[in-house]
Amino acid sequence: MTNNIRVFLWLAVALALWLNYSQWQIDYGAKSVTTSTGAVETDSSGAPKPSDIADAVPQVVQPATDAPVASDAVPAVATQQAAAGPDIESAKTRKIRVTTDVLVLDISLTGGTLVRAELPGYPLIKGEAAPVVLFNTDAPTTNYVLRTGLASSDDPNGPSHLATFTAPADSFTLAAGQDELRVPLTWTDGKGVTVTKAFVFKRSMYAIDLEYQIVNGTQAPWHAVSYARIVRSDPPVERSMFKVESYATRGPAFGEGDKYKKLNIEKTDDATLSIKVTNGWIAGMQHHFVSAVVPDHETPHTFTMGVKGREYVLTSLGEVQTVAPGATRTIKETLFVGPKLQKQLETLHPELSRVADYGVLTLISRPLFWLLDHAHSIVKNWGLAIILVTFMLKLLFYPLSEKAGRSMARMRALAPRMKILQETYKDDRTKLGQATMELYKQEKVNPLAGCLPMLIQMPVFLAFYWVLLESVEMRQAPFFGWINDLSARDPFFILPVLNGLAMWGQSKLNPPPPDPVQARIFQLMPIVFSVMFALFPSGLVLYWVTNTGLSILQQWNINRKITAEDAARKR
Repeated sequence: MTNNIRVFLWLAVALALWLNYSQWQIDYGAKSVTTSTGAVETDSSGAPKPSDIADAVPQVVQPATDAPVASDAVPAVATQQAAAGPDIESAKTRKIRVTTDVLVLDISLTGGTLVRAELPGYPLIKGEAAPVVLFNTDAPTTNYVLRTGLASSDDPNGPSHLATFTAPADSFTLAAGQDELRVPLTWTDGKGVTVTKAFVFKRSMYAIDLEYQIVNGTQAPWHAVSYARIVRSDPPVERSMFKVESYATRGPAFGEGDKYKKLNIEKTDDATLSIKVTNGWIAGMQHHFVSAVVPDHETPHTFTMGVKGREYVLTSLGEVQTVAPGATRTIKETLFVGPKLQKQLETLHPELSRVADYGVLTLISRPLFWLLDHAHSIVKNWGLAIILVTFMLKLLFYPLSEKAGRSMARMRALAPRMKILQETYKDDRTKLGQATMELYKQEKVNPLAGCLPMLIQMPVFLAFYWVLLESVEMRQAPFFGWINDLSARDPFFILPVLNGLAMWGQSKLNPPPPDPVQARIFQLMPIVFSVMFALFPSGLVLYWVTNTGLSILQQWNINRKITAEDAARKR
């Protein structure tokens, strides 16, 4: 029994040390060398100054053989600079507004850049009107836009993100009963080349189809390469144990096929990324929300990243397309602006849902979320879904839990005999240990069997934590009564108190520790866990309370069976 208790204590100490070491590494660990350490530069009005890496147009190199190729260089070394286009202040004033049932989007007529995105269905604070806003050009340290365009070797002032487009209206609205809304922007060189850049919105979808229709009315071929660029100033996040969202995954990322890679702007290798990818995507992540670009799956694209201070520029650059004289050509790609709704993300790319990043426990968290999602489709309440999935997991591991529970019940039945041994060998710890092990062997009891359920529960517990933390589906999701947000802590700490009571009840069904010091520690455990769980998301505490309650019922039933079996043997 002593060994069993010590295993629990050592597991707790190891977990505490690991958590403290991880936090120390975040706060004080060595940092990689960055390409620049300066803040985002601002002009006299306080607006962000255009940076080379953010505003340069990708260069299209056309060899003498008339077989143009796109430069793989990082956009910072491209030739056309922001000075060639209008300044940021004028770009702010020239924009159109698009309103759908799920998005309110501002598109600048300078390049068709997405400069603001409101999500009416996701209030910043539950119960208040102000929505989550993704793109932003108002604050110097939080510049965030999504730029798209065509770079042409035939026209240095072509339809890039610096070019001036025209629109048939100042605002567009998805009307009731309308399933699709097209927002066309037009550019022409005045010599016969016209580009219609259309954003296509669909009801209830955060995905935006982007189509370039290129009409070449000249007598010469016209060459262009499409590109999309996420530009974001990403200030460091202040870590706080009182704000679980501060540990959520954020920053740039990209995917290739079934591969997924997070990028760290403080690592030189990531900050100078340049890689050719087929069937990939790029994304700018934050807690619960994401902006992403999914280019054509069959065409190779070059993904590059540049970093200046805390600003990163993640670019997807296509291959050169040739439009013959008198011909028309269409280039398509897909943008995503909104919450990390995994079903919607997977319709764009099977692995794009990985931006809901569950970390090292992804192998457990993803099927766990799948179970929760299916349970929610039945019970229509995420809290009930958590209870239902907890019950299913309990059934799944019941054979192992029953074996451990029977061992614990046997040890509880041996408590009087253990007390006699302790009194007999109170002055000889060695003989006490030998006599104890002999008793376990004689009664076929494994003192470590009780640890197995705990070892199984801890990864599931941590996986539940990440599912609640990263899954926007459960953001601000209500349960019943006082629990109106399962991703936030219990406002009245009722669930943590119930958890403490449940742990105390569970301890009464287990064998008492033989050592007085260990017994006192275990008496304090319900209080310690109640205080600790007071800071956790209420959905996580709901899982633990449900799991503990089911464990109590299971252990009570096993104890009852063991008592009946012992009574039958005595007869």
